[in-house]
Amino acid sequence: MPPVKPLIVVIDDEPDIVQLVTLHLARGGFEVQSFASATPLHAFLLRRRPALIVLDLMLPDADGMDVCRSLKQDERTRSIPVLILSARGEEVDVVLGLEFGADDYVIKPFSPKELVARVRAVLRRNKGDEPEERPTVIEVGGRLRIDFSRHQASVDGLPVELTATEFAILATLARRPGWVFSREKILDALWGDEKAVLDRTIDVHIRNLREKMGSAAGLIRNVRGIGYKVEG
Repeated sequence: MPPVKPLIVVIDDEPDIVQLVTLHLARGGFEVQSFASATPLHAFLLRRRPALIVLDLMLPDADGMDVCRSLKQDERTRSIPVLILSARGEEVDVVLGLEFGADDYVIKPFSPKELVARVRAVLRRNKGDEPEERPTVIEVGGRLRIDFSRHQASVDGLPVELTATEFAILATLARRPGWVFSREKILDALWGDEKAVLDRTIDVHIRNLREKMGSAAGLIRNVRGIGYKVEG
């Protein structure tokens, strides 16, 4: 049997954009399902679970930000990575999208090859595959536990629901407790040559991480003028 192709759902009401994105994702080895509005998405998600959702913000029946927030608030769909693809390219839009739980944000007009690369980068982070020589579990400060085999983080024994990107940032910092990572180093670790994102993106993800970690937020420390570190 041929290998199962990862399913990518594309929600955009511009036919030319949908055709372009579908063509390049299909060439990249993905199965693609597209919708011109948000309404049919909910029924579809009851039947199938996509590997990732590419979401436009300006939809005819809903604001894409609200759709993203709804997906991330529903325990059935919150772990599905969301990549926002939008002409709304102001920094405030990017920041808001990330605060609502998006894993990445690509601004129109865009390079189709870059979009496919960014999809792959998010999916790699979401898989949580680790080389065998790395520990499968890391504990920090007796409170934070990161289980790479299950792709889960917990604080004081309680699970913390993280997006793929948030988990990857936390894992990057926690693998070397006490080491200070600049924003550029974190971007390189997560996106590599595929990065075309704002440095501010890291700040937003860190803020979201801290909020989700509650009383253990202090384990992630800001080193003024340099970046971030995890220290117990």
